[in-house]
Amino acid sequence: MVFTSGGTEANNLAIRGVMEASGQDGRVVTSVVEHPATERPCAWLEGRGAPVVRLGVDRHGRVGLDEAERTIAPDTTLVTVMHANNETGVLQPIEALARLGHAVHAVVHTDAAQSLGKVPVKVDNLGVDLLSVAGHKLYAPKGVGALYIRRGTRIAPFTLGAGHERGLRPGTENVASIVGLGVACVAAERDLDEAAARMQRLREALWERLVAAIPGLRLNGHPELRVPNTVNVRFPGVTGDAVLAGAPEVAASTGSACHDGHTTASAVVTAMGVSAEEAMGSVRLTLGRHTSEDEIERAATALSRAWRQSVEAR
Repeated sequence: MVFTSGGTEANNLAIRGVMEASGQDGRVVTSVVEHPATERPCAWLEGRGAPVVRLGVDRHGRVGLDEAERTIAPDTTLVTVMHANNETGVLQPIEALARLGHAVHAVVHTDAAQSLGKVPVKVDNLGVDLLSVAGHKLYAPKGVGALYIRRGTRIAPFTLGAGHERGLRPGTENVASIVGLGVACVAAERDLDEAAARMQRLREALWERLVAAIPGLRLNGHPELRVPNTVNVRFPGVTGDAVLAGAPEVAASTGSACHDGHTTASAVVTAMGVSAEEAMGSVRLTLGRHTSEDEIERAATALSRAWRQSVEAR
C-alpha cells in the first residue's frame, strides 16, 4: 500500500508508473466512461506514443466482455477500468476483466474511489494488481488516498525525491490524514451491510417518487448492478441544469461539461447510446450514510416542482 494525496494521484501512479516500468512498451486498455483521473493519464501516454484502446459500453453503461476479450491481446501491458462509475454508479465486471488481463500477462488496475465503503471491495476477489482509494469518498479527511500494489507488480514513481513509501511516492506523509483514512475504513467495513441496505432503500424511494411525479423519466445506468447510493435520472424535455437551478435546496450535478458558456451532454451518458439532446436532461443524485427519509421526500418534491416549472417555461 502506498499513501497518496487522493484518488487522482493514486491513478496517475498506477497508470504512469506501470507504463514507465515497462519502458512504455505495449498498449493500455481502458474504457470510454472513465473518470478524468484515469482518462487524462491515458491520454497523456497516448500523446507520447503509447497505444491506448478504449472499450465501449452497453446501454446500461457496462463494458462488453466480448469486445474486451477481442481487445485485451498479448501486446497489452495495462488494463485500467474503474470499479464503479462516478456519474451512474454502474459496477464494471472487474473480475472478468482481470482474468482476461492476466491471461496475457497484463497488469490490471481499477479505480475504486466510488465503490469502496458502499459495496464489498476485496482485491483478491476482484483479482486486480492495483486499486486506487480516495479517502473523502468514504468520510476520511480530504486530501488523502492510497494505492494498493500487489506484491511483485512492477511500477515506477512518476515524482522524484527521497525514499518515502519505498521510493514510490517521495515526500513527507500526511500522517494525521492517513490515520483518519484508517479509521474511516474500519467504520466503513463495520457498517457496510447496514449502511448499504439503508441507502439502497432510500435511493429506491427517491426513484419511485420521481417516476410517479414525472412522466417519461428515465434511468441512466444498470437497474441493479450499481452502488447503492447513486441514481442518475434523465428528465424529459428540459436540461438537468434547468432542473437544478429550479431546486436550489438540492445539491446534485449533471455530469455535463460547460465550455465557453455552452453546455455539452455527459460523455458517460451518450456512450450508453442516449442522444445528446436527451442526455442533457441527466442529473446525478447521490445519498450519504446520514441521508434521511424526510430529505428524500423534500428532494423529490423540489425536483418534481422544478421539472414542471422548466417544462412550462419552455
